[in-house]
Amino acid sequence: MPVNILFIGDIVGKPGRQAVARELHRLVDRYRVDLVIANGENAAGGFGLTAETAKELFEQGIHLFTSGNHIWDKKDALEFIIREERLVRPANYPPGTPGQGSTVCRTAGGVKVGVLNLEGRVFMNNLDCPFRCADRELELLRQQTPIILVDFHAEATSEKSALGWYLDGRVSAVIGTHTHVQTADERILPGGTAFLSDAGMTGAFESVIGVRKDEPIQKFLTQLPSKFEVAKKDIRLNGVVIEVDEQTGLAQGIERVNVACG
Repeated sequence: MPVNILFIGDIVGKPGRQAVARELHRLVDRYRVDLVIANGENAAGGFGLTAETAKELFEQGIHLFTSGNHIWDKKDALEFIIREERLVRPANYPPGTPGQGSTVCRTAGGVKVGVLNLEGRVFMNNLDCPFRCADRELELLRQQTPIILVDFHAEATSEKSALGWYLDGRVSAVIGTHTHVQTADERILPGGTAFLSDAGMTGAFESVIGVRKDEPIQKFLTQLPSKFEVAKKDIRLNGVVIEVDEQTGLAQGIERVNVACG
């Protein structure tokens, strides 16, 4: 039997949470989804994730959150990251960083699914090598399950593509996040790994990657600091559905999701 995983692209603020509340149950029914994973690093006010916003989204049907460089933005982030088992932060942060970089969860049918979160280094923080970190993490995850999804939170499509090829045949899917722009390069690589450079954004699209468009435009024009606020118009849910063979852990299908939410 195949396992269907819905991965939701970066949820941005209240509009993104509203999109999940409105559309998630329909997507679960349509694609017969067994597990819902979402990147939640921007779900609280556009920057960070709190226990309260996570609880709201868990109640809507999200089973697990991945994250990225903004997961640390809220003042209570460290306590929440330590406590919440249904959240992973990038595994290639330095030793001793709070939280977990990977985990294994179960579908309602009892199938184990491994989830690994990594952060890129091109145009981003100078972290441990995500490629070598993936090798270490996968050695442990594959002892528990052949089904493994990787959220690669990275800026450069070249780095994302390279990791996809590097892990081809060893994981079920490599899905990129961080840029908030859904790409159209979904495919199954020769070794059986589903790949998409970026799952996109769940939030307001009359914006600059989720924030009110006037503010970043002014920052680009003046180079002065600006306070960004979450945009509210043209709300959409972006994501991807991956169909995985339960026995081999290899992908059998991949389909992008782009739903207008009014």
